Amino acid sequence: MTNEEISRILESVKNQEINTNEALSLLKDFSFQELEYAKIDHHRELRTGYPEIIYCSGKTTEQVKGIISAMLEKDVDIMATRASEALFEAVKELHPELIYFNKARIISLRKRKPVFPDTSICIMTAGTSDIPVAEEAAVTAELLGNKTERIFDVGVAGIHRLMNKLDIIKKSRVVIVVAGMEGALASIIGGLIDKPIIAVPTSVGYGANFGGVSALLAMLTSCAGGVSVVNIDNGFGAGYYASMINKL
Repeated sequence: MTNEEISRILESVKNQEINTNEALSLLKDFSFQELEYAKIDHHRELRTGYPEIIYCSGKTTEQVKGIISAMLEKDVDIMATRASEALFEAVKELHPELIYFNKARIISLRKRKPVFPDTSICIMTAGTSDIPVAEEAAVTAELLGNKTERIFDVGVAGIHRLMNKLDIIKKSRVVIVVAGMEGALASIIGGLIDKPIIAVPTSVGYGANFGGVSALLAMLTSCAGGVSVVNIDNGFGAGYYASMINKL
């Protein structure tokens, strides 16, 4: 529930368009709504600017369906991450406008028209294998109301591929760099531009990559200033954080 929605309810009571009992009914689950297996935080958008986002991994299909159903009653945008195509097939009956982003593994329903800032977010990958995590970041940023630019497969094994994209990168407000293996691309970008960089280590790589730990440590110990780091494969966290920066 947003400030605008609460204001409309209060104005309706003031103008005697609804009575206090009707207003209480509308505000009944204002703080959170308790299901048997979840407490849906309807207050989150008022506090943070974004509604609660559903993390599907580890939840049963019925639990995800129940959470989406409850949120649909509140007329909020729906975003569910780490969702399989099979899960989407099971929940799409809940609303005809639910859509699925296959590469990003995100289920979405947009009920409100977002206000896009003039600035954009650039999402880059070192390799093609990093694209699924980058797509999670890009789609997250777009659903939260941002313009994006994608630049894929420009890692250090062929760094010359990066040079003709620098103008696009420099025009962005914030840059997300997604890289596995040794995770060096974030440091290189940090030495070339004056924009904040969000580094996303991925689990892509051979054995000594340790499932993304090598890239994570390399990014954390970057000698380039202005590089922040999210968790391994956390495209969602990068897209969300980039959106906050882009909308400051």
